[in-house]
Amino acid sequence: MSLKVPSIEAPRLGEPFLLTPGPLTTSYDAKAAMLKDWGSWDGDFRRMTQQMRDRLIEMLGSGHENFDCVPMQGSGSFSVEAMLGSFVPKDGKVLVLSNGAYGQRAAKTLTYLKREHIVLDKGDYLPPRGEEVSKILKADEDITHVVAVHCETSSGILNPIEEISDATYKAGRKLLVDSMSAFGAIPIEPNKIKYEAVVSSANKCIEGVPGFGFILARKSALEAAKGNSHSLCLDLHDQWSHMNKTGQWRYTPPTHVLAAFLVALEAHRKEGGVIGRGARYNKNKNTLVSGMRSIGFEALLGERWLSPIIVTFFCPADPRFDFTQFYDLMKSKGFIIYPGKLTVVDSFRIGCIGQMDNQIMLKVVKAAKQSLQEMGVSDASPPTKALDERKRLQS
Repeated sequence: MSLKVPSIEAPRLGEPFLLTPGPLTTSYDAKAAMLKDWGSWDGDFRRMTQQMRDRLIEMLGSGHENFDCVPMQGSGSFSVEAMLGSFVPKDGKVLVLSNGAYGQRAAKTLTYLKREHIVLDKGDYLPPRGEEVSKILKADEDITHVVAVHCETSSGILNPIEEISDATYKAGRKLLVDSMSAFGAIPIEPNKIKYEAVVSSANKCIEGVPGFGFILARKSALEAAKGNSHSLCLDLHDQWSHMNKTGQWRYTPPTHVLAAFLVALEAHRKEGGVIGRGARYNKNKNTLVSGMRSIGFEALLGERWLSPIIVTFFCPADPRFDFTQFYDLMKSKGFIIYPGKLTVVDSFRIGCIGQMDNQIMLKVVKAAKQSLQEMGVSDASPPTKALDERKRLQS
């Protein structure tokens, strides 16, 4: 099949930009790829599936030869559950590293799976550190696996996966990584960062549309996963072995989503792969943060932990600021933002990923400034107590 490479200048069709961590703004060409129907058993579609798997494995970088790719129907959380249920044996025990909603969701998933686990909860502001992991693993020899979120999008923290990995394997345990919102833009090469599996989805940094996730796992881990899963549909070993044997998905695949994803994968390659995509997102983030600060907003995180994926901002202390109204005003100007997910302070989030460049981010800042003016908010600075709490926790 012929593939077109999407560009930032692709027609917008009058739709708003999605300033979210996915689903996100996609290219016109990715959308257009979904106009053709595909037979799920047909040889052409089987070749499309294999092409997708091969490209994702290569995207890992050095050390990818020991990995295989297992796509899984559904949202990213389906794939996370498949990873946890397939790679953690029924008698295993998990240390969940949590500093936001997605670490909490991993722990909740393990509860449903009846897998024993404990949680290191760092709150909204701070990442889990390697020395903390080492201490916990030394104190509890029953722990078999550590689960970490690469980029915690409820706050925007980019967690230090390399030091977490070092601590995990030094203690003789295994690491599973939820890289849902980071894979494809932030390197996670197996020869530099050891892990058993990493999971992401089509509608994140590769800029496809929602419909499936994928697990990139060591072949040895996939082989050992036989019989672990709690679920027929989410059994990674069964999906993997069936796909390798027949070239087909076990159950109805998201055919149109895969066609769009191949277009997005080609665009990702043309942009310079993981490094090129990450550079654009980082420029987006820098433009956004500096611009929002210039009009009075303040980011939740200090520079060290800010990710190029999504940025959380404190809501202004001004009583005239109302997030629902701010959201509606931003939408009327062509930008859909995200509400906050913090437990301590009022906040909102603006994503830096998708079919956007720094020129679009300048327009976002302009729209935010105009929205404040229309609300009668002259000072966007956050409550003093929010800044004091951040300073206390991050000192």
